[in-house]
Amino acid sequence: MKKVLIYYPFQLADKVDSGSKLRPHEMLQAFRKWGQKEEVEIILISGQSDDREKQFNELVTGGKLDDLWFCYMENQTIPIWLTDNGHRPKKPFIDRQVLRYLQSKQVPVGIFYRDVYWKFDELYPLKGAKRFIMQSIYRMEERFLEKYVDTIFLPSTEMGKYVAINRNKDELPPGGKKKEIESRHPIVPYKGIYVGAIQNEDYGLYLLLDALEIVNRESHKMDLTIVCRENEFNGLSDTKKQRIRELPVEIRHVSGKELDVVYGEMDFAFIPRFRSEYNDFSVPVKLVEYLSSGLPVIATDCTAQKRFIETDSFGVICEDNKDSMAKAINNMIESFDIYKDAVDSTFLEKHSWEARVEKVKRVLLKEEL
Repeated sequence: MKKVLIYYPFQLADKVDSGSKLRPHEMLQAFRKWGQKEEVEIILISGQSDDREKQFNELVTGGKLDDLWFCYMENQTIPIWLTDNGHRPKKPFIDRQVLRYLQSKQVPVGIFYRDVYWKFDELYPLKGAKRFIMQSIYRMEERFLEKYVDTIFLPSTEMGKYVAINRNKDELPPGGKKKEIESRHPIVPYKGIYVGAIQNEDYGLYLLLDALEIVNRESHKMDLTIVCRENEFNGLSDTKKQRIRELPVEIRHVSGKELDVVYGEMDFAFIPRFRSEYNDFSVPVKLVEYLSSGLPVIATDCTAQKRFIETDSFGVICEDNKDSMAKAINNMIESFDIYKDAVDSTFLEKHSWEARVEKVKRVLLKEEL
């Protein structure tokens, strides 16, 4: 039986409350499902550095890592050596030990490189000497991965130019999974949904509200549901709360299965982020969550998400201004069935987590499509 190693140099989160915590769980689950289907043994090494060292030594001693087919890794948003509790590595050399072993056995290794926010001064929160030290460690990690890894998987192709690792790069955006959601038959007014932060202007909620006002100026075409954290809504100024109350907007504070129920009541979804250098290469997890729920998407023309959506007609793209977004909403309403059919027929076939696993295999084994 063929064997594949999943190497996570961190502790898998018990509480999955963000995209970065969700992804390693979903990829592991998809690998295990794929392994059962293809008769491939999936071996996992993860946890604190001392746990990883113990697991690795036991697997090597027992011959379990002989004749590995390939290895898939992920990193976190902090350097690989600082993922232990308190960011103090108990066994700082275990990752080099594992990767040297794989290299000596000529096992192809690919790592999902999650983010480069630390390269953007406006996004990275540390200042002064702490920033300099941490950015130096991140650069050490880039050189470390260049030495031991064959392929760098990225959220988008567009992110590649910011990653200073001279290795093959390929995109591996978030995947989707089938949800048991019964879609409604759309009637006027159509129902749109926005899920996410409401205090950060960069996310574009108030741009969306302006567009909603334009769309409904002559007739009531659309209602909007905003799903956000309750403390965020309570922290809004009275002026912003009043702005929301003046429009056909419902505020909900739900997550998990309750959010899935809300998705079932909607027709389409919004990602109204303003364009920026960072937003142009990032791929929001909410994008695949919307599509997994059967919802076509109206999104601004940030480069990576624009390409993702337009390639298979999963929705409508607009500029980050209210008039363009209003036109996009009208386009969605007029051609809703076309976009909805594209999502239902194509999304999971091309973009499931299992499809991501298949791509990892093809890339690392250099198989032809």
